[in-house]
Amino acid sequence: MKTQLFNSVREIIIKARQRVYRMVNSSLLETYWQIGRQIVEDEQEGKARADYGKNVLKNLANQLTIEFGKGFDESNLRNMRQFYKAFPICDTLRHELSWSHYRLLCRLDSEKKIQYYLTESIAGNWNSRTLQRQINSLAFERVLSHKTEAGLPDTPQNILKDPYIFEFLGLPSDTKNAEHTIETAILDHIQQFLLELGKGFAFVARQQHIVTDTSDFFIDLVFYNYLLRCFVIIDLKTGLMTHQDIGQLDMYVRMYNDLKKVDGDNPTIGILLSAEKDETVVKYSVLADNNNLFAGKYLLFLPTEEELKQLIDEDRARFEK
Repeated sequence: MKTQLFNSVREIIIKARQRVYRMVNSSLLETYWQIGRQIVEDEQEGKARADYGKNVLKNLANQLTIEFGKGFDESNLRNMRQFYKAFPICDTLRHELSWSHYRLLCRLDSEKKIQYYLTESIAGNWNSRTLQRQINSLAFERVLSHKTEAGLPDTPQNILKDPYIFEFLGLPSDTKNAEHTIETAILDHIQQFLLELGKGFAFVARQQHIVTDTSDFFIDLVFYNYLLRCFVIIDLKTGLMTHQDIGQLDMYVRMYNDLKKVDGDNPTIGILLSAEKDETVVKYSVLADNNNLFAGKYLLFLPTEEELKQLIDEDRARFEK
């Protein structure tokens, strides 16, 4: 049995190691930033820029590797140069992130994307593997607000995505999955599901029983978003969404507002997640006029970047009509 003494000493050791890690990480980032700056400044002074990367960096990498060992090969020196270019002000570096994080961030093609993934990595305490998955799945492009370059922080449009990608559920995408099977897989992978949903979500219930004067209803999944300060109802459909599905979700949201929402809560949000969206149904249903109802598509596999970009572009084109 662990004693109070053991727990106290253990806590001291853990905190000390955390401080050492933060110090080492900060020193490493500042070192790589300084190296990147020196390379950029030296490159800008040279006349034959085209030959710079082929000759100077290669020679520098060989010399540094001989004296200091691994970590200074030509590829990593290029990363340091890009690191400085992407973050030209040293004081703006966030030391909560590691060099592995920054190598991924530096490859992004816009400042807006860099800031989005940097902020989300810190807020969600993402490791570099999670950051890589978010970038590969085009999380930035899938957030609703980015589709029209609109939206404000902590609005549904700035948190919710479309499509959602649930490859981590481990379910076959080429067969018919029952809604019960998908719900069970979601609960088995709840941490990854919450990450895919977006920031601020907490799980509340599955198949929540709602009783009215005349009927009983069961809501598939219920969450609470502490940033939006509201309940979020998710209704899962394995096939093509119908106007009946949308009407049912609208009813659930109204019932939840009446029976569950308390003072201080914002109006409940409803999300209809289906394997296929019918854009005509979306356009001519209550979804078009209700800012608290959303229709989204989910995928049980991670598509290629090209396939995902096509899905996003098609959705944007329909959205902007």
